[in-house]
Amino acid sequence: MGVALKGVYGLSDESLTPYDQLPNMLECAIQGGITLFQLRDKTHSDTELLNLAKDLAKLCARHGVGFIVNDRLELALQCGAFGLHLGQEDTPLEEARKHFKGVIGISCYGDLTRAKQAQDLGADYIAFGACFNSPTKPKASTISKEVFTQARACLKLPLCAIGGLTPTNLATLPPLDMAAVISSLWVGDIAQNARVLKEIFNAQS
Repeated sequence: MGVALKGVYGLSDESLTPYDQLPNMLECAIQGGITLFQLRDKTHSDTELLNLAKDLAKLCARHGVGFIVNDRLELALQCGAFGLHLGQEDTPLEEARKHFKGVIGISCYGDLTRAKQAQDLGADYIAFGACFNSPTKPKASTISKEVFTQARACLKLPLCAIGGLTPTNLATLPPLDMAAVISSLWVGDIAQNARVLKEIFNAQS
């Protein structure tokens, strides 16, 4: 059974998910109902991350969760990742697609033109954000919720919201395919956080 691009999508954070604790934390998040997980790291080398990435990929595969690597094409290939997520400064989609056969998601911020181009070039899902002020990216500019309504009208791809999502504000967004979360998942009771987010996501979508 394939992994659906739908549901609560957890992202790692170097301070909130210390790597010696991350496998156990991810187990809790999976118990609570996340369906996708992204390893996001801006400081370590691929070599330093490879064993961790392989372990996390196996853990996710065992539970039917999609394991996605942020912006590191080589690492995604080496660890057999389900997906790769690319931002504006990362490997171009066309280049990544030549090598990576899994799911590729593209950050489009609030830019519908970029989203349409990504769809034309073979992206599998689109992420828009930051939707709200985010503790993990305090300088990121926020986007209008209207972007999701407009995107739904002109795109066929699954849509993901990211940036400061909480159980309270998630319910204010238009229906989505995925909700990417960091702080609201990892701080406190992880399994319970995931359950609450999943419940609100399901009611909202």
